[in-house]
Amino acid sequence: MKVAILETGKPPGTLAEQFGDYPAMFARLLGPGFETESFDVEAGELPDPAAHEACLITGSPAGVYEPLPWIAPLQEFIRSARGSKMVGICFGHQVMAGALGGHVEKSAKGWGAGLHRYVVVRSEPWIDSAGTIAVPASHQDQVVIQPPNTEVVATSDFTPFAGLAWTDRPAISFQFHPEFSPAFAKALIEKRYDIVPDPDAAIASLDAPNDNARVAAWIRRFLEA
Repeated sequence: MKVAILETGKPPGTLAEQFGDYPAMFARLLGPGFETESFDVEAGELPDPAAHEACLITGSPAGVYEPLPWIAPLQEFIRSARGSKMVGICFGHQVMAGALGGHVEKSAKGWGAGLHRYVVVRSEPWIDSAGTIAVPASHQDQVVIQPPNTEVVATSDFTPFAGLAWTDRPAISFQFHPEFSPAFAKALIEKRYDIVPDPDAAIASLDAPNDNARVAAWIRRFLEA
């Protein structure tokens, strides 16, 4: 399967040299059977939807509400690519929600960092079972108004709209980061040590078991269905 990875941001500092860039992380997440091609959205690159069976939108330090020249074309791409399977992660989740009728803003709750736990509240063919999941998070912005034509599939008190499944197009999105290894998530918190609340606790939380592999399997099943 050909998957276009829409790269909307880069790891800070030298982290890409240590851990790879975000397209590399997602290529590892998807594993064998997927042929990935990355597009630098910040540089104005967007794929031809007809040339790929699916697209995946990465995380970014940008806010969807910022007047950056590449955000409006990305939102128009999202609206127009109705027939392509689409997955959004963190900023990707937010920009999909914003483009398709929801609302995103800098949350008054502040930063979410470390290992967060979510309740799976909806059964979908690509979800293995209900219950709870623990996945790394790193965000200050949140979806605060649910887009129309969506169902909430994962939620928490901190992030009510943590996972969405669209009902009018083949699209899913998540606020959390199944592509982040614990080591990368820790290094990212260290880069933001002065702005993340209780950074030591956030770093320590990442030593607990996570459900990255489980969520990766969800994404693969969604794409392959």
